[in-house]
Amino acid sequence: MKAIAYYQNLPIDHAEALLDVELPEPIIGEHDLLVEVKAISVNPVDVKVRANMAPPAGQPRVLGWDASGVVRAVGGKVSLFQPGDRVWYAGALQRSGANSELHAVDERIVGKMPDSLDFETAAALPLTAITAWELLFDRLQVLANGQPAGKKLLIVGAAGGVGSILIQLARRLTGLTVIGTASRPETQAWVKELGAHHVIDHRQPLSQELKRIGIEHVDYVASLNQTEQHFAEIVEALAPQGKLALIDDPAALDVRALKAKSLSLHWEFMYTRSMFATEDQIVQHTLLTELARLVDAGIVKSTVAERFGAINAANLKRAHALLESNTAKGKIVLSGF
Repeated sequence: MKAIAYYQNLPIDHAEALLDVELPEPIIGEHDLLVEVKAISVNPVDVKVRANMAPPAGQPRVLGWDASGVVRAVGGKVSLFQPGDRVWYAGALQRSGANSELHAVDERIVGKMPDSLDFETAAALPLTAITAWELLFDRLQVLANGQPAGKKLLIVGAAGGVGSILIQLARRLTGLTVIGTASRPETQAWVKELGAHHVIDHRQPLSQELKRIGIEHVDYVASLNQTEQHFAEIVEALAPQGKLALIDDPAALDVRALKAKSLSLHWEFMYTRSMFATEDQIVQHTLLTELARLVDAGIVKSTVAERFGAINAANLKRAHALLESNTAKGKIVLSGF
């Protein structure tokens, strides 16, 4: 089968950073689906793994943890799907990725695609939607005590893939006032279009930007990138007993700064369930099923911003380069081999 892989950690402009290869078809386990991949999207995790995780010497590693496609075969204990089903999923980080014609994935972290989407628009959603959902509802527990009337959420880096879904979920499923940060006119317009009540510029001090729009403090912060750079301002912006959730990888945070306000810190990593084979892996199947319902009902929309053509090494290198530039908005999708 065709696939795109790398053999060593190289800069994305290197000729061998990503390569078109031929690999054997995957062998599926008893809980696995064999999926014929129709479309994929590219995420920061692809860039991080390619840059930092070297495969065994001489062995290819296939990236790609957002996919849509058609079930071709099922394992002996599969009960949720059958051949011919259209599915979407984000996969498992410790397994081979979906940048390949065929892909093996555990049924418990897969959902049936929304009927209203094509493969490209569907592939843009799973990873970011799972991340945004878990961050908002599992980590920050926004709806734990009912609708948070009068509460405010600040999303730092709101124009990216996760932010683009988080804005929609917070605006349409909660009573939160949603404030997103973006620094360029086009990304500010994107954040506003997705439903943010306010947009502020993260190139300026966040606390000052909030005061500019008449907000003294926020109750929740979702920091999606450059947390280390913004940490002091996030602490300043949070109300006493507020909550901070983050998904990026700051080198260091002095959490003592959270003590005076009794602020809480929450990490969100959507691969925790699959990586540790937790007993509640099925939650991600349930989540994707509910997300499909929300999409078909017109409550949540796909966040495709760039279509980069066929799934091959050249186009994936372009996608990685755009993500590394930190100027991307929404999601980059590719389809077909």
